[in-house]
Amino acid sequence: MQNYLAFDLGAESGRAILGTLAEGRLTLEELHRFPNTPVRLPTGLYWDTLRLFHEMQEGLRIAGRKRRLVLDGIGVDTWGVDFGLLGRDGALVDNPRHYRDSRNNGMLEKTFAAVPREEIFAQTGIQFMQFNSLCQLHAMKLAGAPALRVAAKLLFMPDLFNYWLTGIQKAELTIASTSQFYNPVEKGWAVPLFDRLGICADILPEIVPPGTALGPVLPDLADSCGTGDFTVYATAGHDTASAVAAAPGKGSDWCYISSGTWSLMGVELGAPVVNARSLELNLTNEVGAEGRIRLLKNIAGMWLVQECRRAWAAEGKQYTYDELAKMAAAAPPFAAVIDPDAFLEPGRMPEKIVAYCTEKGQKAPEEPGTFCRIILESLALRYRQVLESIESLLGRTFSTIHIVGGGSRNRVLNQFVAGATGRRVVAGPSEATAAGNILVQAMGAGRLSGLAEARECVAQSFELAEFQPRNSEEWQIPYQRFTELAR
Repeated sequence: MQNYLAFDLGAESGRAILGTLAEGRLTLEELHRFPNTPVRLPTGLYWDTLRLFHEMQEGLRIAGRKRRLVLDGIGVDTWGVDFGLLGRDGALVDNPRHYRDSRNNGMLEKTFAAVPREEIFAQTGIQFMQFNSLCQLHAMKLAGAPALRVAAKLLFMPDLFNYWLTGIQKAELTIASTSQFYNPVEKGWAVPLFDRLGICADILPEIVPPGTALGPVLPDLADSCGTGDFTVYATAGHDTASAVAAAPGKGSDWCYISSGTWSLMGVELGAPVVNARSLELNLTNEVGAEGRIRLLKNIAGMWLVQECRRAWAAEGKQYTYDELAKMAAAAPPFAAVIDPDAFLEPGRMPEKIVAYCTEKGQKAPEEPGTFCRIILESLALRYRQVLESIESLLGRTFSTIHIVGGGSRNRVLNQFVAGATGRRVVAGPSEATAAGNILVQAMGAGRLSGLAEARECVAQSFELAEFQPRNSEEWQIPYQRFTELAR
């Protein structure tokens, strides 16, 4: 029996999850949960990074002091693209910014003015989004940010926490591949992009593959938390890479949706697809466990429901996610359709949806259930659009969609996805990110032979739910309306 600890930090909350691996089965237990609340200052929107590390230490104290656990390893996964900059003394020179910070507005156009879109994609194969790490660094360069001038090393968020745990500065491959300055074809940093943008490439750390044993936890931290010595692994540091590692698919006739604040929909391939058509479709080639390429699309996801829920809570109307799902199921179908990716910035989400519907000549929703049904139906329609684009690019079809992550608990959305796409949907595990984090650690430790055995372990360990297409013909007219909006 082996015990691994996963620190799984999402855009809304973080958790310390204990994973016990025994006889081919994985059991998970949440030891500590904490909010991940960004902080808005006059200079921008920031992650509360030191608070997050404090909460991680609390998770270690629970494991060590309270539970007296012997840990075989720990690993950290987080959202993508964001980073910290370290000075020559190893200290942060600026607190990491939130990817939704307004400094990123308009940065795609400014970056394209310096390096053509086609050239960036040829070197990185990454979907263009204004908050990609490349755009964030370019924004700092154009603003003459003092932090960039004095930076000695760039570490993505899981790499930063790994550094604070071990003192070792490395970049884990899956998180590095989200940056838009990693070249998946040449398998190294896209240094020519830095040269073109006038950014010093010396800040880029050595890249290590997922499952790498970085080293022991720092002695002072082990003593204060009562854990004793254990190994810190550079697991699949991008949360989506961890989630996809725990998708229990077999063979090649399946695609996945990692469903959470963001929805990431795609397929696993042996090599990146970097050509004019994948550029036109704005798909992304990120790296996963065992070096698999995750050809996928970033979609807004449950973010819209989360933002609506926050807005209603501020008005004194408290709803659980289960309540909102039930209200959505009872609301009238296809009252309106929206493009989920049109809603990027936080705040006043219900108002923004009303304004969008009004502008597009649709009846604006009034009740929370109608808002949520419109969001969930539109997500399902967006999934269909993305699936069809991937299938057209690859010249093949996929009969099964594996939905993993927290959003897989939303049975209403799962059924909508089956109906909209006409495909079989398998939902679960909901804790795919933590499970994948732990299983990649076990692979690095030599306890699992590889990804196939890890996925078999998932299939044996978690209850999965299946959804068959129903009334798919009812989705045809709404899909036509959707495609006219989301071109």
